[in-house]
Amino acid sequence: MNDTAVNVLPFVNSITRFVRLGLLAALLSIPAYLQAQDTATDNGANTVIPDKPNPPRLVNDFVGILNSTERSQLEQKLRAYNDSTSTQITIVIVKTTEPYPIGDFAFQVGRKWGVGQKDKNNGLVLAWATQTRKIFIAPGYGLEGAIPDAIAKRIITNVIVPAFKQEQYYRGLDEATTEIIQRAKGEYKGDPAANTGDDDGGSGIFIALIIFLIIIFIIIRRNGGGGNNRNRGGGWGGPIFLPTPGWGSSGGGGWSSGGGDSGGGFGGFGGGSFGGGGAGGDY
Repeated sequence: MNDTAVNVLPFVNSITRFVRLGLLAALLSIPAYLQAQDTATDNGANTVIPDKPNPPRLVNDFVGILNSTERSQLEQKLRAYNDSTSTQITIVIVKTTEPYPIGDFAFQVGRKWGVGQKDKNNGLVLAWATQTRKIFIAPGYGLEGAIPDAIAKRIITNVIVPAFKQEQYYRGLDEATTEIIQRAKGEYKGDPAANTGDDDGGSGIFIALIIFLIIIFIIIRRNGGGGNNRNRGGGWGGPIFLPTPGWGSSGGGGWSSGGGDSGGGFGGFGGGSFGGGGAGGDY
């Protein structure tokens, strides 16, 4: 019995050491696990990569640092730019992007949301982490020529940082997006509205109307003869050139009321892709 106990003892000791090492490893992994759980289950302000907004928005303030008027004005501005050029600029404000660097966060948002058009990749993400005081401008593949790294850095350093240091957050974002729009101007044009054939038809009607009026004028001139027709010259001009439906002042009204709305405007992100360009800074 004693010999058997001696032979089993080393085995029991090995099992004990193995269990102790396993418990130690488990205890060491608990803090990292809890931190990961906190990151994954935190509220919208701290979510690492937020879900695509529904309904879709271009200004996404998960912190609430902008007031409703400021958010609305920026949203209208960026939507109008999207509607006229198809280029999508989105602002994403969170408390922190940790454990990711803010640049990785911005690119991940651009890819996950699909900012920009799929066939043009003309999207841009302006990310701002209020708690860590970091900003990053991440252009999609299609905008890297218009907004290269040096320009993105300059916009952050010369426009955003001075305004943010004075706590003029709306002004910084407004002026920064204005400069981005100006620099990207002409890179892309909005997709033409689905009205192919309508313009040609309208031009044809207009030409036919002109020809008709010329014929009427010639007939009146030939039939009127002599001096009595002189007083008719002003007379025929009025009734014949009355505005007709479909052109003139009515057509102008269509443009002034916002032709972009007829195409539906900003209805969501288009599936754009992002590379690794862009620049960041802090304040």
